[in-house]
Amino acid sequence: MTGKDYACPVTNALSVIGGKWKLIIVCRLHDGTRRFGELKRALPGITTRMLTRQLRELERDGLVHREVFREVPPRVEYTLTRLGVSLKPAVAALGRWGEKLPVRRKG
Repeated sequence: MTGKDYACPVTNALSVIGGKWKLIIVCRLHDGTRRFGELKRALPGITTRMLTRQLRELERDGLVHREVFREVPPRVEYTLTRLGVSLKPAVAALGRWGEKLPVRRKG
């Protein structure tokens, strides 16, 4: 296969989990179900709009399940799907690899 017919598996994976926030969101959800506010507090620097967008994309791609509870006030919880949980070994491997890198400072 060549050209458009060939999809690199790594490129395919990065199209789903690439970007600044998605893997971090998945990491936080590996710890268990979280509400939107809990996720926002666990991700310093993320805007409400960006968190909403990233969660929608993760849900669209089948990694995150969003459950709305019909209560007053409304409650929404996010959990990883089976596909999202299957990322745990890859995320752990990335973490171990990252520990070996020199610390990068902003600026």
